[in-house]
Amino acid sequence: MLITLAQWLQGLSPDFGFLRVVQYLTFRAVMAAMTALLIGLVFGPWVIRKLTELKIGQPIREYGVQAHLSKRGTPTMGGVLILLGVTVSTLLWFDWSNRFVWIVLLVTLGMGAIGWVDDWRKVVQKNPEGMRSREKYFWQSLIGLVAATYLAFAVSESSNLRVLELFVRWVQSGFANPLPPNADLFVPFFKTVSYPLGVWGFIILSYLVIVGSSNAVNLTDGLDGLAIMPVVMVGSALGVFAYVVGNAVYSRYLLFPYIPGVGELLIFCAAMAGAGLAFLWFNTHPAQVFMGDVGALALGGALGTIAVITRQEILLAVMGGIFVVEALSVMLQVVYFKYTKRKYGEGRRILKMAPLHHHFEKSGWTETQVVVRFWIITMLLCLVGLASLKLR
Repeated sequence: MLITLAQWLQGLSPDFGFLRVVQYLTFRAVMAAMTALLIGLVFGPWVIRKLTELKIGQPIREYGVQAHLSKRGTPTMGGVLILLGVTVSTLLWFDWSNRFVWIVLLVTLGMGAIGWVDDWRKVVQKNPEGMRSREKYFWQSLIGLVAATYLAFAVSESSNLRVLELFVRWVQSGFANPLPPNADLFVPFFKTVSYPLGVWGFIILSYLVIVGSSNAVNLTDGLDGLAIMPVVMVGSALGVFAYVVGNAVYSRYLLFPYIPGVGELLIFCAAMAGAGLAFLWFNTHPAQVFMGDVGALALGGALGTIAVITRQEILLAVMGGIFVVEALSVMLQVVYFKYTKRKYGEGRRILKMAPLHHHFEKSGWTETQVVVRFWIITMLLCLVGLASLKLR
């Protein structure tokens, strides 16, 4: 919005020539991060106070880690603070004509709405199940499939009109028309290794990345500050890739596909980083507020969508390795428990408790040790991902 205002003011008088700085993507990214950070720090105490007044307290499982029982009643649904900062800051600083930022915003807010309903039923309506798994998965799948279908054609063309033309050609071809190379699955650390996915392959992979990331971040959000800092780091790294992929010169030099308009996602990534750091101010141990599903589902969906647009699905799994391992730990624990119960009549566990961070707590690590060590691992994985910019 501010870029349009700056252009209008420059047209009125040459005295406003200094506003040309707003046209620079890097400047707007810095300002987006600062804006989101300030929004979070200023409105954080008010949001926490309102959540406390509404008695939106986090329920703690009796059979969980005993040290967590003292957290019962801590306000949850604090993810609304993150969404507020990200949305307002992004709307202020990005180019409203950019279709990629809009789709990321819609996925983020859509996943956040699902998390809001789930949290509301749990903590306000005192329904321990919240939103039923099938219901939640249905709405996540709907958002994921719509986004994946649009992006299958959007990353291949430079405007929505051309996207529509490509879609029509695909339908007229009997759903057999291939996608341009921009939509291929790119393998990091290799110069020319990529795999054509086709429309259906692209849709399926993108759907799995978006929905899977949303749930993986949600599963990771179990300790004070555990999920938000990896989100900030991974999101910031993806912002670098968005800047490269959206720049004709850098993408050609670094052998990345050039996708016009993707660079504007740097604004969203910067806003997410700023809002995340502001939330961490209140979420650091001992937490004054928890993110809740409203924040975790939204941020995970955002990371997945950005990875799909920048064609970095594999690198998302690398840099977000903590999210992947946390999700796999739950899946393996459930599958093994059901298998052993069916075979031996008694369920057995691979881990002391899932997700993985609780296993380490049960093994004697303090909460702070788990959180900081997971942060360090994520930082290393993000550096590995960023190294792929040149090591190809």
